[in-house]
Order: sequence, then structure tokens, then C-alpha cells
Amino acid sequence: MHLVKTSAGQQAFKERHADLSPRLRSAFLLFDGQRSVAQVLQAVAGMGVTQDEILALVEREWLAPRDAAEPRLGVVAVAAPAVTAATASPAQPAGDASAPSEPSLAVRYRNAYPLAVAITANMGLKGFRLNLAVEAAMGYDQLVALAPRLREAASPASYVPLHEALFGKAP
Repeated sequence: MHLVKTSAGQQAFKERHADLSPRLRSAFLLFDGQRSVAQVLQAVAGMGVTQDEILALVEREWLAPRDAAEPRLGVVAVAAPAVTAATASPAQPAGDASAPSEPSLAVRYRNAYPLAVAITANMGLKGFRLNLAVEAAMGYDQLVALAPRLREAASPASYVPLHEALFGKAP
């Protein structure tokens, strides 16, 4: 399946929307209607981008099938199984019943990244360098390494949701 950027997706990209992390921005740029989803995922495999994250962009209507004039929920529902089957990880086959119930590190990163950006954005100019460090964090481990700095800089009330997103428990 070939996807293209929608006008809403291009606007989110221009505004540097918090849900469009730096690694997802890299993948988003590659969707030009010429490359298939599998080709894009292969190109950004080293960044840890998953098909679920791409499907989330389709669900947000930031990406749409190239042959669809208007993105529709029916198109997304039909396209989702094809993408999953085409890009299933060999390490964990699709439909594996023994999959852990705890969220994966990629999901934790995806949930924690917008919270970390929000914390640094609320700090204004004094949080500028920390904001740059958060935006440069390309994965869960790098975001975890920044957690102590974020904890020092943020109020306890604003840090608790980030800690729960990263570690799955309250501090």
C-alpha cells in the first residue's frame, strides 16, 4: 500500500506537533505515494518506527492511501491487516499469544515523548536546552536518560505522568 501526506498531516508537520516525534517526522517525509509502507518501514527500521505508529498517522488522517481522494475509516480498517501482515516482526510473529501484557518500550516512548515536550515547553526560555535534548531523544533509552533532568526542572505534579508513562509506576 502506498500512502501520501494529507493537508492536515503537512500542517502538523509544519507546526512540529508533539505527536509527530523526530523519528516519525523522518518516516513521514518518506511517504510520497511512490514508496510502499513496507519500503518506508525498512528505510527507518534503525529508528525503531513500527507499523502501529504509521497506522496511528493514518488514523489521525495525516497520511492517506494514494488512491483515496478522501481518507475514510473503511479504508483504514481494510488497510491495517495488510500492513501488519506485510511488516510483522520475525522476532515476534503476528498473533503470538505469549506476548507480554506490559507496553513495549516503543509504546512507552510514544506515550512519554509528548509529555516530556509539554514539560519543557511550559518552562519557557529556561527550558530551551532541555527541550532540544528531549527532541533529540530518538528512543526510550535516551528519554529515560533525560528523566532525572526533567524531574529536577519540572514540578512534581507535571513530572508524575511522565514517570508513569516511562516506567509504568508512580515515583
